[in-house]
Amino acid sequence: MDTEIWITIGAIFLLLLLSAFFSGSETALTAVSRPRMHHLLKTGNKRAGTIQKLHARMERLIGTILLANNLVNILASALATSLLIGFFGDTGVAYATLVMTVLVLIFAEVLPKTYAINNADRTALAVAPVVRLLVSVLSPISDIVQVVVRTTLRMFGVSTKSNIGSITDDELRGAIDLHAESSATDNQERAMLRSILDLDHVEIGEIMIHRKDIFTVDADLPSATILEQIVASPYTRIPMWSKEPDNIIGVLHAKTLLSAVKPSATAKEGLNMANLAAKPWFVPESTTLLQQLHVFRKKREHFALVVDEYGALMGIVTLEDILEEIVGDITDEFDVNVPGVRHQDDGSFIINGGVTIRDLNRQFDWHLPDDEAATLAGLVLHESRRIPNIGQVFNFYDFRFEILRRKKNQVTSIRLSPPREKKVEPVP
Repeated sequence: MDTEIWITIGAIFLLLLLSAFFSGSETALTAVSRPRMHHLLKTGNKRAGTIQKLHARMERLIGTILLANNLVNILASALATSLLIGFFGDTGVAYATLVMTVLVLIFAEVLPKTYAINNADRTALAVAPVVRLLVSVLSPISDIVQVVVRTTLRMFGVSTKSNIGSITDDELRGAIDLHAESSATDNQERAMLRSILDLDHVEIGEIMIHRKDIFTVDADLPSATILEQIVASPYTRIPMWSKEPDNIIGVLHAKTLLSAVKPSATAKEGLNMANLAAKPWFVPESTTLLQQLHVFRKKREHFALVVDEYGALMGIVTLEDILEEIVGDITDEFDVNVPGVRHQDDGSFIINGGVTIRDLNRQFDWHLPDDEAATLAGLVLHESRRIPNIGQVFNFYDFRFEILRRKKNQVTSIRLSPPREKKVEPVP
């Protein structure tokens, strides 16, 4: 009799260990880092490949583990009930329920799952081969269970389409924010990661250099005059126009020009600048940054002219403009420093009307809308539905906009006061 009791106790102990294994395996395999497993697979880790195969049939994996876990838990409870009834009679049922609830809860659920959630990758790699074998053995029963579940859900109009394994942009953005909150990641790094996700959603019309700010030259001017203008400019690619500024006939590269220049003044006068210019490349303003980046790489070009739906010149976009959307402003010794944002002692900012909303949001972690307007002046015009006068004040999105300067119909300077909780320190 004593031998049978010890065998029963040993069986219960073994079943609790199996239950702990199944509980921990379920938690680890669902919480494991998929990107890290993908990386490990590329480095030759076969167990990472096993995990990816298990994830490919996630419903079967979960169903199998739950089936095995319930089997061992029910069997352990049945053995404990039988054992305690032998000692205490019918009262043993209550004792068995109490004892098994405590043992299963602590040692077969909370403890293994707590360990697995804190060591998900390591635990998943350790249990993957055993779980895969278990899935292979119990898959027929698990498949039958899944058929019953899906049929029942469909009877109630619940969709059973699975999107397990897919990662959306919102999830990636959330992961970036969580990472920033849990580490020393600064705002610049977080902005760079967000900007990469935005490349396919932002059109080049939102970041282009507007036509009024483009440096161009008149191809009909004397060669010496054109040469002087180009040498005096800080740019390497210069659009050339003929008859009217909108009629771009080519883009002249400063290096091409300098290679063609001869030491003598007569040679300079004899240069045909239009022949040296490359054929202009026009792109629609609705092109996304990601599309344009791919085309830049494919064509090995760095410069494109932006046109609207009517073919009118709107501005230019360069490879550097797109890269700056990711890494922030890139300046060199030839860049012209144009004042854009000046922080004031009272917490407000004096901002040029042409500064883009995206740059402000990225720099100060604001959330001003940029769907209808690309620049701060454009946002004021859109929201006010008028061309404001100097001194007028507007309140949009909890921000205060004061018009400081206007040039004809163009708002050139705005004092922007963010909400009190969004006041920021000056950017060094």
